[in-house]
Amino acid sequence: MIRAGIVGGTGYTGVELLRILVLHEAVEVAVVTSRADAGVRVDAVYPSLRGYCDVIFSEPDIESLKRCDVVFFATPNGTAMLMTEQLLALGVKVIDLSADFRFKDAQEWSHWYGMEHACPDLLAEAVYGLPEVNRDIIKQANLIACPGCYPTAVQLGFLPLLENNLINVEHLIADVKSGVSGAGRKAELSSLMSETGESFKAYAVNGHRHLPEIRQQLALAAKQAVGLTFVPHLTPMIRGIHATLYAQVNDSTLEDIQELFEQRYNGESFVEVLPSGSHPDTRNVRGGNQCQISIHQPQGAQIIVILSVIDNLVKGAAGQAVQNMNLMFGLNEGLGLKVVALYP
Repeated sequence: MIRAGIVGGTGYTGVELLRILVLHEAVEVAVVTSRADAGVRVDAVYPSLRGYCDVIFSEPDIESLKRCDVVFFATPNGTAMLMTEQLLALGVKVIDLSADFRFKDAQEWSHWYGMEHACPDLLAEAVYGLPEVNRDIIKQANLIACPGCYPTAVQLGFLPLLENNLINVEHLIADVKSGVSGAGRKAELSSLMSETGESFKAYAVNGHRHLPEIRQQLALAAKQAVGLTFVPHLTPMIRGIHATLYAQVNDSTLEDIQELFEQRYNGESFVEVLPSGSHPDTRNVRGGNQCQISIHQPQGAQIIVILSVIDNLVKGAAGQAVQNMNLMFGLNEGLGLKVVALYP
């Protein structure tokens, strides 16, 4: 059995990891940390886990975590980097769901996250954990930087076009909507449902923290720098990411692009290309690790429109982290993740 630890077990991604891992046939959840709830049973804080998890929250410390085979960090940015070096030295694999290891440039990371990186030497070692791109190197990795939710939906939508040089890379647009759980489990006025309900807004238009991550990864796919306008929006729903992606296509037809997407994601367990003309709905992936994609070419013009939907807490966070863990330990990639989305 793989002994797993979760640092930051009381946030939305932390409890989502628990929901998945307590039913994973190859995993024992050995350590779950929370400074605020240390000494309290996990199922006392989350009664939905009664009968599945009898672990007691503990303080995050190396002594307890070194007993694990893998440690997931479901923590705010700037936390994982303080412990990762010690854990790796002890032979513990690390999967970080924050942004601490997603960038290759420590100075750029510091610019966007407002602090000095604690272990910049590890940035080169960290593997970006998007299995649909880096599956082979994930299998050999000891440190995974799990992608953000916005970057996951955007990359999966743009990748086939960029990899095949079918679009103008200088003028990409990502218009993306997120549910309120993307803001995390904290008391903040702007994310209260009474504030967000019956309302809809864009935010961080001048520069969201996920922008440089998306640009970095799209550039790798295109093998050149890309020009990207990324505008995130907050919608009055709990879960979900809906990315509407625009690009100027070169000479390919809609039928050619549809076939290209189907071939690119053929055999991928967690990416589904819908029939031409479909409109994916976030509720169709709610609670699951699936990404659903459809392709459109409005009025037959040169603009191609890709629709990409995921659950921000699953394929955009905890589910993708477990997908990476499965690959790292030589397991079936979909183990513990084959669930039907919740409906309604």
